[in-house]
Amino acid sequence: MKNTLISKDWNKAKEYLKNNKIIIAPTDTLYGILGNALNKTVVEYIYQIKKRKPEKPYIILIPDTEFLSIFGISPSKEEKKVLEKTGITVVIDLPSKYKEKFHYLHRGQKSLAFRIPAKRKLLNLLKDLKKPLVAPSANPEGEPPAKNIQEAINYFGNKVDLYIDEGEIKNKNPSTIIKFVEGKPIVLRKGNISISHINHILQIK
Repeated sequence: MKNTLISKDWNKAKEYLKNNKIIIAPTDTLYGILGNALNKTVVEYIYQIKKRKPEKPYIILIPDTEFLSIFGISPSKEEKKVLEKTGITVVIDLPSKYKEKFHYLHRGQKSLAFRIPAKRKLLNLLKDLKKPLVAPSANPEGEPPAKNIQEAINYFGNKVDLYIDEGEIKNKNPSTIIKFVEGKPIVLRKGNISISHINHILQIK
C-alpha cells in the first residue's frame, strides 16, 4: 500500500514530481492531478485512475513558450502572445515527425493543448522542475471536480502519492481553450477568460 502524504509544501511537490510520482495540487482554476508529461507510464497511470476516455488528451502545463520546442513546435506570434500574457490554454498542431513520439499525449488528435499557469507557486514549480506536466482536474470521469483535498482523497485515496492542501477552491470556471485559425482565435471551450479579453491582448478590434 502506498504511503500517501498531505502537505502544504510545494518543495515537497517538486521532489515527488522529479521522481515521477503523482500528486494532486491547486492549479489556476481547480485541484489537478499533476504528473510528468514526458513519462508515458505516468501519463497512462493518470488515465487509469481518472477512468478517462483514452481518446481525450490532457492539457499540458509549461513554464514558458521555449518548452514548446520539446514538441517540435515553433509558435506563431499570436500563440506566443496569448500563452505568455493570459493564462489561457492554446491548442497547437504537432509537426508530423513528432506525432508518433507523442501519440500517448495527443491520443490521435495530432495537436496538444498548452497553458502557462498564472498561479505563481505552480509556475515556479514548473520552472524548477524544467519538465512539462499533465494537469487534468482531480476527479474521475463524470464526477464533479474536487473542491478540497478531502474530496480529492475520497476520489483517489492512496492511488496518488502526495496531496498539496490549499483549502477550498470555490466555483471556479475551467480554463478557456482556444485555437488559432488563420491568425484568429477560435474558442473551443468557454472558461475563466473571455474572448474579448483575448482580442484585447492581441489588439484585434
